[in-house]
Amino acid sequence: MTSSLAHPDGSPVRALVVDDEPMLGDILRMAMRYEGWDTRLAHDGQTALRMAREVPPDVVVLDVMMPDIDGLTVLRRLREAGSEAPVLFLTAKDSVEDRIAGLTAGGDDYVTKPFSPREVVARVGAILRRLKQPVAKASDSASLPALQHGNLRIDNDGFKAYWGELEITLTVTEFNILTTLARRTGKVFTRDELMEGAYEDSRYVSDRTIDSHVRRIRKKFMARGGDPIETRRGVGYILTACD
Repeated sequence: MTSSLAHPDGSPVRALVVDDEPMLGDILRMAMRYEGWDTRLAHDGQTALRMAREVPPDVVVLDVMMPDIDGLTVLRRLREAGSEAPVLFLTAKDSVEDRIAGLTAGGDDYVTKPFSPREVVARVGAILRRLKQPVAKASDSASLPALQHGNLRIDNDGFKAYWGELEITLTVTEFNILTTLARRTGKVFTRDELMEGAYEDSRYVSDRTIDSHVRRIRKKFMARGGDPIETRRGVGYILTACD
C-alpha cells in the first residue's frame, strides 16, 4: 500500500519503532511498512539513539519501559541531540503515571498496551497530518496563512515559528499550543482549551503537562531574546504583545 503521507519530494515517511518485545516490534514494523512508511526497528534504547543519528526519523514510536534505557530517557537524549521528531509512547495499560510522564516529557501522544497495530498506525498518521511539513499529504496543495503578532511569526505551511528573523524549533505539541494562542490574540486560554488544541485525546493530559510544554516554549524563545507567552495565574495563558 502507498500512504497518502509523504515528503514533498515523494519519499516515504521515516518511522522508528523502539520496543524490547521482539514480536510486538515486528508486528508494528510490518503494519507501518504496509502503509508505505520506511520503518526501522530497535529493541533497546542505545540502538534507537544510534539509528536516529544515522537516519533521522520523522516520527518515533517509543516504549516507556525498557531494560537498558527507559523511553523517557531516550526522548530526552533525542531532544538534546537536536531531534524534534514527534513521539508516540507505548505505555502500560494500568499506568496513568506513565502516560502523564510521557506527555510531560514532551511526547505527543500515547497508546496503552495491549493495543491494535491499526490503532498505532492511526495515531501516528494523525500526528503526521498535524505536522504538515516536512511530512504532508502529497496531494494537498492548500496554503494556510502565516500568523504575525509583533516579533512573532508563525508559518503554518512550513510548520515553523520565528522571533524576528530567528527561527525557533518547536515540537508538534509546542507548535499547536503556540498556534492556538496566536489565532486569538488578546484571549486568555485556559489549560483545558490548550489541551484541546494540542492533543487529539486529552483525557490523560494534566495541567502540569500543559505547564511543562509552555515552559519549554518560553525557554526556547528566551534563548532568542523573546518571550511570547504570559501566565495569568489561576486562569491560564495569553499571547503577549511580542514587541
